[in-house]
Amino acid sequence: MKTAILFGATGLIGSHLLEELLNNEEYSRVKIFTRKDIKKIHSKLDIYNINFKQLDNYKDKIIGTDCFFCLGTTRRQTPNKLDYIDTEFNLPVSIAQIAKENKIKSFIYVSSGGANVQSKNLYLQNKGKAENEIINLLFDFTAIIQPSLLLGNRSEFRIGERIAQFFFKSLSFIFVGKLRPFKAIHALTVSKAIIKIINKKEKNLYFTSDKLEILGKN
Repeated sequence: MKTAILFGATGLIGSHLLEELLNNEEYSRVKIFTRKDIKKIHSKLDIYNINFKQLDNYKDKIIGTDCFFCLGTTRRQTPNKLDYIDTEFNLPVSIAQIAKENKIKSFIYVSSGGANVQSKNLYLQNKGKAENEIINLLFDFTAIIQPSLLLGNRSEFRIGERIAQFFFKSLSFIFVGKLRPFKAIHALTVSKAIIKIINKKEKNLYFTSDKLEILGKN
């Protein structure tokens, strides 16, 4: 039986993914590493409340089969540029490096649609850089998840995202053909797609919203 490691279990995708992992018979243990308190009890679940600035203290706990990284922030939540880069770039890369050292076989990184190291947008630039670093670690299996705008209810209110969700839903009919990768997608669909990707070891490296939609609905 396998052990899943999950970072970002309180987020929009991570919260759904946690439930999918707990309900998946492939995994006998699910370890989550979080800054926030999670009041959840399950026979398969191990919860580690950690300080992400002291990752070395938890190296011996980050041991398992498959590692899922769904953690992120916003500039509003993290206005300091260096702290923002630390969360969006340094943190996923550091965790991936620990996972590689601990011989974890698979790494699934939830990035973003449009991620690109050349982007002038700091968010997309960080995601693109993190993708490249993770890919270069050469896990037995790597998947880069690139959803477009996420649909679903977050624990915190984001007015800009709510407005964008409204317009993306209203104009969903235009996202056909080459625009399909940019269509908004529900976080639950993404989480179901991730399970399908890791279970079947899908051959693609990058999974945009259009591919996630197909996998998550089938």
